[in-house]
Amino acid sequence: MYKVSAPDEKSRYHLAELARMFLPTGGCEVYARKTAQAAEFSVEDAAENTDPANFLYIEDLISKEEAAKILYKFLKEKTGKELDWGTLTGVRPVKLYNGLRRRNEDAFKIMRERYLVSDEKALLLHEVSEIQKSLAFDENPEAIAVYIGIPFCPTRCNYCSFTSSKIEKKKVEIYLPALFTEMRAVNALMKDRGLFAESVYIGGGTPSSLDEQDFAELLSNTKECFVGDRCREFTVEAGRPETLSAEKLEAMAESGAKRISINPQSMKQRSLELIGRIHSPQQIIDAFALARRRGDFCINMDLIAGLPEEEPEDFEASLRTVIGLGPENITVHTLAIKRASRLIEEDRYLAARQADNVRIMLQSASRLLKEAGYRPYYLYRQKNMAGNFENIGWSLPTYESLYNVRIMEENQIVAAMGAGAISKMYFPEEDRIERIPNVSDTKLYIERIDEMIKRKEDGIL
Repeated sequence: MYKVSAPDEKSRYHLAELARMFLPTGGCEVYARKTAQAAEFSVEDAAENTDPANFLYIEDLISKEEAAKILYKFLKEKTGKELDWGTLTGVRPVKLYNGLRRRNEDAFKIMRERYLVSDEKALLLHEVSEIQKSLAFDENPEAIAVYIGIPFCPTRCNYCSFTSSKIEKKKVEIYLPALFTEMRAVNALMKDRGLFAESVYIGGGTPSSLDEQDFAELLSNTKECFVGDRCREFTVEAGRPETLSAEKLEAMAESGAKRISINPQSMKQRSLELIGRIHSPQQIIDAFALARRRGDFCINMDLIAGLPEEEPEDFEASLRTVIGLGPENITVHTLAIKRASRLIEEDRYLAARQADNVRIMLQSASRLLKEAGYRPYYLYRQKNMAGNFENIGWSLPTYESLYNVRIMEENQIVAAMGAGAISKMYFPEEDRIERIPNVSDTKLYIERIDEMIKRKEDGIL
């Protein structure tokens, strides 16, 4: 067991995250010498019963970056491991990279030297940053993003930790009226303050799990409230292929939705069964073909690298099939084991065991996608990812999602509606975000809808 004495609770949290990346199954404890309770821990407390060679003392008054580098070098020496993302533990490395570039700093050099990021990942950051630089955003400060959450799915995937439950008609019947009430209130607030939606995103959950009538009503209300002449992108998640129908696709087209997601996660039947999906690979292919026939959509498809029992050749076969279909966007996720997911109960250390496989999978994804003409245009990371890697959105040129880039950059107001949705107020002068959450429980959301609206009146809008 390695033990680390950190100056305070704030630095302890960051250093503990870094230690978990080296030792995902445990083996390093990080102590804070000063806590919020003003209790003070001595070096002797932290070092008790520890081999001095396995104990690290982080000095007071050094920077967060220097403290992380000291711990990184200590654990690299002890474990023989190196991390592709160096000392970075945050979700948004591209945002950090873009910020350095805006200040005319040598972002690539800083990634390598200050954060110990590998050449491969630093080059990836630069590539993503360059593509984002070429995209045209609405620079008007009144341009905002709108998110609408539908917390229902046909089944719950084993890896999922989102606010979602199995869809039932009686739940939908009481949820949608509350959601529409919030949407109309936000629409009125936006008009009053001169704001408009640059992008609209209906996510979840699986919005297309609603029946045809409810789905059409959702889209109709969304169009009426938010899809105006200045809305440049309207996305609807239809992730489960078994939930798509010709009627739903026509409703999407009529509402102005131009971007949809049909997400296989894998094209291997056994993998779909293991993660709790109830569709087949053929249903994915059929749903894609139906979408192509029924509308002029930009289609996104998701795959996950590192699923249970999958080897690199399984992932590559899925990717080749998806590329062969020809979607405009392909998002490659790295498996992340969330604390609220069923998968963590079934196999707590799956992500750690899959790390080497995921490295090969991501390398083959980069090669195959670039050969097919796709470019990486947005990137983010999550806790407890296999190999501490990343999720990457790939796009054919001109089909990049503005909403996805904006959400990762956090440089725009986000008005988010629905159970578990988190709105964000952006303060450009300080480059600062304040979050205004809705309650996650759908029953409480419905009961407290007036409070959810009041939070927006007082906060984000």
